[in-house]
Amino acid sequence: MEVVTVSPEYQIVIPLKFRRALGLKPGQKVQVILYHNRIELVPIMDAKQARGFLKGIDTSVDRDLDRR
Repeated sequence: MEVVTVSPEYQIVIPLKFRRALGLKPGQKVQVILYHNRIELVPIMDAKQARGFLKGIDTSVDRDLDRR
């Protein structure tokens, strides 16, 4: 677990190991989500980067009757 400090301007620095793991680049946008009393940062991909990201996904999950 990493700990970051909120600056007086309400800014934080994302630790290097997380930036590298996610491939974040300076100026890249992330979506900020408030979820169950926590903040989640989700990198935004452009359409070209997102192409094929679901390839190989397991679609054998049980579905509701109205979703078949």
